[in-house]
Amino acid sequence: MTPAEEEVRRLVGDWIRKADLDFDTVVRLIAEERFRDIVAFHAQQAAEKYLKALLTRRQVEFPKTHVIRALLALIRPVEPALAQSLDGASWLSPFGAEIRYPGDRPETTPGDAARAYELAHEVRGAVKGVLHPYLSVGSVGLSEAPAKPPG
Repeated sequence: MTPAEEEVRRLVGDWIRKADLDFDTVVRLIAEERFRDIVAFHAQQAAEKYLKALLTRRQVEFPKTHVIRALLALIRPVEPALAQSLDGASWLSPFGAEIRYPGDRPETTPGDAARAYELAHEVRGAVKGVLHPYLSVGSVGLSEAPAKPPG
């Protein structure tokens, strides 16, 4: 493996680890209704980072963005079926940076946290399914964040 390939593998692993931390936060907090804004934010962040891991693996440059639809558009040429199957995850985009500031967007409503979890879980599974063979070959492993919320 060349140094450039090792660097790409390391970056992909870094994106996955960061995404897993966001996803684990979703799993740990989803049971409490008062955390639904935080759950939606971390679900968006997890989905965004999983998609950026895939883009990094495919060596597709991407801008600094929190817009899931923009990331899926970049994935479409290299993974068309996956991009199409994850189109619904675009719903998460407003929960990125915008929801962190009062008045910029209405607060989440009951049911939003569960939907955000499901979409992040879907992105997680699809991306990890594609990347697992790639990452399991090298020294970078995929952590196993809990897939289901407790309870």
